Amino acid sequence: MQESHFSDNHHIKVPRGAYLLTVLVIGALLSIISENLTLGPSWTIVSIVLILLVPMVISMVRGHHGWTRVLSLGITGVITLGLVSSVSFLIYALFQHTASAASLFRSAGLLWIVNIGVFTVWYWEIDRGGPLKRHSGKSEPSDFLFPQMTFEIPGWEKWTPSFLDYLYLAFNTNTAFSPTDTMVISKRAKIFMMIQSSISLLIVAVLAARAINIA
Repeated sequence: MQESHFSDNHHIKVPRGAYLLTVLVIGALLSIISENLTLGPSWTIVSIVLILLVPMVISMVRGHHGWTRVLSLGITGVITLGLVSSVSFLIYALFQHTASAASLFRSAGLLWIVNIGVFTVWYWEIDRGGPLKRHSGKSEPSDFLFPQMTFEIPGWEKWTPSFLDYLYLAFNTNTAFSPTDTMVISKRAKIFMMIQSSISLLIVAVLAARAINIA
């Protein structure tokens, strides 16, 4: 991705505060998960996130949207790796009995929350080509069709999804294993949705299986 591709959008300010807060919270949650369920020391993921956030914030301040996009996708990839690896270790711990029931319940609950955060970020990053394209008015075809976009409701003509809308979408997918009120249109969005639902289902299955064993 070339920086020159974004040169004409240098003046555009993309609100990334919610993104920054979310990835920091995810990193913090992954750092307090049992070290038996993490890829390396528990502080690895949050450390990488913090290191990558420094140049990202600098590029945001300077309006270098190309580098901001690359770094944000890199950070999102890191926290996704942390989530997937920890869920894998969680399943292994369930069958090998390498962790106590309390530790499994606590870690599974944290990973369930992390799953919401990780896919909130992904949906926000991919929909219509990313936040910059949405804010610049040069967006790609929609990946998600929100209810406000399907009806002509007075006062909502200029509505566009915010970070909270993607959080709501990810939360519904985690709890109902489906997007509920939002239509998933693109193939890439459907793939992400299937992955999130599968991870959520695996975590719930681990909790249920451990609860049955205790009973």
